Amino acid sequence: MRLMSSAQLATTKSRSKLRASRSKEFRGPSDFMAAARARPLTYRPPPRWYFWTAFGLAIGIHVTAVALSQRREAPEEAPPQPPPAVIEATLAPPESTPPPEDIPLPEPPPPPDIKPEFVEERTPPPRPPPAAQQKFVPVKAAEMSMSRAKALAISAPRPPYPYEARAKRITGSGVITLTVDSASGDVTNASVTQSCGSSILDDAATSTFRRWKFRPGTVSKVRVPITFTLTGASY
Repeated sequence: MRLMSSAQLATTKSRSKLRASRSKEFRGPSDFMAAARARPLTYRPPPRWYFWTAFGLAIGIHVTAVALSQRREAPEEAPPQPPPAVIEATLAPPESTPPPEDIPLPEPPPPPDIKPEFVEERTPPPRPPPAAQQKFVPVKAAEMSMSRAKALAISAPRPPYPYEARAKRITGSGVITLTVDSASGDVTNASVTQSCGSSILDDAATSTFRRWKFRPGTVSKVRVPITFTLTGASY
């Protein structure tokens, strides 16, 4: 067996001590977990050189990409197309059209001889004068009978027998004079010429005779005799 030198012996001893210390420190998983719990966890930021190195690499990548993009060859330009051929066309002058020949127009026929016709104007016969309106001459009251007055009357209501006179059994006879408007035939006034003997009978007679109406232009005054009995009035 060779004899080890002092340096080799020292190295061997240090290795054995290191192994012994490691075997003592980490004997199993439980010792490792206990040691990890015993030591506090601390955050250690990465060194500055790591950040600057990454930043420099990023800049270098960008610069390389820009340089490569600029080195790309420009697309080949298409050859210029030849200019289009110019075709010159000469237009022939238009053919001259001869002027139209003057066609003689036929002469208009002479106007026919129209003999003037003389129309004899006939004077219309004179119109006959309008017939004179028939004038109605009013008949005087003294010359007219009661039957004639009734014939000329358009409306001649009979006077009623008043209830009060009937209850008191009043009767009587009298004469009532009527004044008539000849133009319209309306009775303008009825006056008592001879009383019936009672104002009740006189008022009933005059109020009714005022509503009488005659033909226009026939009567001016009429005398109407009237009699009141228990059966009614009569004239």
